[in-house]
Parts: sequence; structure tokens; C-alpha cells
Amino acid sequence: MLQSMSPNSVGKSDVVAFKLAEQDFCIDIGLVREIRGWSPTTVLPHAPHYVKGVINLRGSVVTVVDLSARLGFGATEPSQRHVVIIAMHEGRIVGLLADLVSDIVTVNDEHMQAVPDIASDPAREFIIGMITFEDGRILRKIDLAQLLPTPQGGAA
Repeated sequence: MLQSMSPNSVGKSDVVAFKLAEQDFCIDIGLVREIRGWSPTTVLPHAPHYVKGVINLRGSVVTVVDLSARLGFGATEPSQRHVVIIAMHEGRIVGLLADLVSDIVTVNDEHMQAVPDIASDPAREFIIGMITFEDGRILRKIDLAQLLPTPQGGAA
């Protein structure tokens, strides 16, 4: 379990943990550029249902993805309590709409477990691993490469 990690373990990484639809998820901290409060987006016509729109981030247009909708939990009705995680993946900047950021966690790579093969889990194709805690909490690690809209789709 994570609380009993030995200090000489190799393969540690930090993740940013956040909540969506009362579920716990995370992404590598190296992908996160900043965490912002929610602000209204400019809607893009013909964008995928999970794209809330775009925001102006210091002169750059950034697509905001509704993670809850993208993962199959239903669309988010954003309020001032929601956050946008600004992430960069393969040279692309994207905003990830989440309910809240809960923690930054250091994880030993050996504690990452495979995703169970459950066809009914709508988020399974976007999850690359599961991190378990002694208190029973499970963090699902998101694969941004699978999650993000493709540039050819016109939504990025």
C-alpha cells in the first residue's frame, strides 16, 4: 500500500488527483501546467459533445474537455466550484474540466495495477492503471493520448 512505501524504492512518480462524478482520477503531474477556477467558455459549433468550448489563456486558445462527459458519466453543469486543469500533452495544451483537485500524490510504479477487464466500465479505454490506498480509495490514472480529441476532428 502507498503509506508503507520504502524510501529506497525506485520508479516513483507524482500525480495530480481530482474528482469527477464522485470518482477519483489522476494524471501525471508533469503534464499539468496550472489549475484554474472555472470560467465560461466560447462554444465551438460541431464540436464533440464532451468539448465545453475554448478559453483564452494568456493569448492562446485552449480547448476545454468536460472529463465527466468524455468518460461517460454525463455532462457537467460547471459552477464556480469546478476547476480546469491546464495540461500539455505532445505539444498540445488542453483544459480538463473537473469537480475539484484533491491532492498531489507520490506513487511507486510498482503500486500501479492493471485495469480490470470489465466491458461495462465506460471509462476503461481511457484508463492506463489503478492506484490503491490502504483506506480503500482507488485512483484511476487517465491516458491523455486516448482522452483528447484528435486535431483532425476540428475540436482541438
